[in-house]
Parts: sequence; C-alpha cells; structure tokens
Amino acid sequence: MFETTAWPERLLRPVRRPEAVDVLLPAALVALSFVPGIAHQGVDLAELPDDRPLDALGLVLIAAQAAPLVLRRRFPLTCLAVVAAAFTAFQLLRYPTAFASLALVVALYTAGAHPPRRPVPVAAVAVAAYVLVCACLHVAGSPATAADYVSFGLVLAGCCALGGWVRTRALESEERRRRAAADAAAAERVRIARDLHDVVTHHVTSMVVRADTAAYLLEPSDRTGDTLTGIGETGRRALDDLRRLLGVLDPREGSPGPAPGGLADLVERSRAAGQSVDLVQDGEPRPMRPQAEEVLYRVVQEAVTNALKHAPGGHVTVRIDHGDAAVGARITSGGGTAPPPSPAAPLPGGGRGLAGLRDRVGALGGELHAGPSGDGGFTVRTSIPRGER
Repeated sequence: MFETTAWPERLLRPVRRPEAVDVLLPAALVALSFVPGIAHQGVDLAELPDDRPLDALGLVLIAAQAAPLVLRRRFPLTCLAVVAAAFTAFQLLRYPTAFASLALVVALYTAGAHPPRRPVPVAAVAVAAYVLVCACLHVAGSPATAADYVSFGLVLAGCCALGGWVRTRALESEERRRRAAADAAAAERVRIARDLHDVVTHHVTSMVVRADTAAYLLEPSDRTGDTLTGIGETGRRALDDLRRLLGVLDPREGSPGPAPGGLADLVERSRAAGQSVDLVQDGEPRPMRPQAEEVLYRVVQEAVTNALKHAPGGHVTVRIDHGDAAVGARITSGGGTAPPPSPAAPLPGGGRGLAGLRDRVGALGGELHAGPSGDGGFTVRTSIPRGER
C-alpha cells in the first residue's frame, strides 16, 4: 500500500545544530526526488494510477511537502498541517510518488517530539482530518480498503508516538543528569563541611583551652584573667556559630540561624570586648523569615567586628528600622584609633566579608551598601525584605 525508504537514524536524534539540519533536510528531500532509482520511493496512500506527468504544479507541491520542515521545531503542528495538505493534494492529482513525501514521516515525528499544550483536541482534529482525506481518496477512485486506511493510520500514529517516546527518554536522561549533579554537589558540600569542621574546631578549641588554663593559673585579682575568660567565651560562641553555619553545607547538621540572644547579645559582647556600641531600634520588631533574620544578624556582626578590628576606640551605632515590608540596618562607626602594634601575626582578613554578605542580601531581594563616611568613619547600610516566617 505504501513504500518507505530506509530512514537514517541520525535524522531522528537530537543534534547540536538543529538550524543547519532543518535547512539541509528539506533541501535533500527535494533533491532526492529527482535522482533516478530513488526518486519515486516514498509514501503512497491513494494507490491511484500515476498517469499525470510532473508539471509546474507538481514541482510546487513537492517543494510544499518538504519546505515546511525548516520551521518544524518552532511550529510543529503548522508544519504537519502544511505537509499533510500538500501530500494529500499530490496524491489526489495523481502525480508519481516522490521522495519528498517522506517529509510527512518527519513532520509526524516532530509533532510527537514537541507535543501541544492540549493534546486531546489536537488528536481529535487530526483523526477527523485523516478520515476526511481517506473519504476524498475513496471518491477519487482509490482501490484501498478500509483495512488499508486503518493500517496506514496506525503507521502514522506510530511515527508520532516514536517522537513522543524519544522526547520522554531525553527528559528522563536530563533529569538523571540533573540529579547526579545535585548529588555530587551535595557530597562535595558535606566533604567541605567535614574538613572545615575538623580544621577550624581544632584550632579554636585549642585557643579556648589555653585561654581557660591561663585564666585558672592567674591570681584572682589579676585583671588579665577577665580578658582570657572573655577569649574563652568568644571561642565557644565561634564554635556554636560554626556548627550552625555548617547546616548550610551539610543538611544533617541542622538549619542555620542567628546566635542565641540576637542583636542585643551581640552588642553586649562587643561592649565587653571594649568597643563602644549603641543599639537603637525604630518600630516594633516583628517575626522575619529565618533566612532574612540570619543575614541581618550577619551584616551587623560583620560591621561591628570590622569596627573593633580596624578602629578600636571608635563609637559604633547600630540602628535597626523595623518596617512593614523590609527591615533596614545602618551601622555607623567613628574614626577611632589605629590598632596598636603587636608582635603576633596580624588577624587574617581577605576583605570578602561584606562582599559575601552583599551577595546573600541580594539573593533575598535586598540591598547592601558600605563605604567611608565624612568624619573618617565607616557606614554599612542594608535593607532586607521581611518575607513570611
């Protein structure tokens, strides 16, 4: 009832440059329609006598069957409709079978690989159109039987189903690659968390133990003991913060959150370390989403720490504005004095604290600005959307 040539598998596989293939494919189908030996190999549904010579109209219909394939990926249903109409007209006018008729197979495959948003109505229209074509061919004198039309329709549906199957397999493969990449990233985060925990915990714990031991050995009246005790408490808080922050890298460690006591406790610890800090809150504090609360705390912590490290003795004002939609923070530090020289190694600082926080604030839809103020001090301003808790 119909004949098909061997279909190259490479034309059914996704390629890296679909634009080039979509241009070359229809051109090849038209060109092969005039190559002796294969010119009349293709799809023949009507089985009507091929008694009409190929004229100008026939050439136009051959081109009309193949040319729409150029846009088959962008407009698959339109391409299929035009190809099917040209194919039907070519059959009804009793032109000899042309190799370009294989464009119908490609168009069906593409329609299956790019399904419409409403597949059921489209399928119903396609079946109705196919029945109408079969009726026209029967009226035109086609010797095909009802069983022949049904068989041919199943073959056409199989071409469409093949495109859908290939698309499903491609989506499944992409999902597997995505999951593999996510699993690899999660494993790497866990590895980094373990290494970070082992390295930092070792050194900070050693610092805390030495500070506690030194404070114990000193006389009770020696004020140096208070400083050493403060160092030990700061180290313990650093370990607590480390464990909470590791939740970002390793979910098994729990979700991160602000240090216990919030901003008030942060200010009190800074005062105990010798920094003059005032906390001013405008408006009524209300619940925030945990991510926003964490980032706000880290911004204030980084700004106060920088003031303590780079401008000891300067006054720091932390002003929190509790708005309806966002929470603003303005941390202003005075010029202070230069840090005293020390024979010990300087504190490490790569200058990435505020830069990293700027990215975190931006990820929440907020803004962060930092820069020197007119009196020789430094100002950090941020606005973070409150969100829903």
